Amino acid sequence: MGQARTVCEAYIMEVENIRYEGNSKFMWDGEVYDSHNDADDKKKEYEGNEFEVRMFEQEGKHLLYTRRVVKEVILDGP
Repeated sequence: MGQARTVCEAYIMEVENIRYEGNSKFMWDGEVYDSHNDADDKKKEYEGNEFEVRMFEQEGKHLLYTRRVVKEVILDGP
C-alpha cells in the first residue's frame, strides 16, 4: 500500500505507512528510532494513551505502528 521515503543518516529507507495484522490496520507513527530502547519508551507512552502498538525492525532501525479502537461515539445535534 502506501510507502514513505524517509531520510535517515544520509540514506533513504522505504517505510510502509500502513501494516495489517489480521483485520487490524496499524499506521506508522512517522518516526525512525535508532535504538530498541528509544522505540520501547515511545511504545509504552502510546500504550499509556490506550493505543495498540506493534514494533518492527527494518534495516537496523525500529519502527512503531499504532492503532486505537473507538470505544464511544458522541453525536451532537437534535
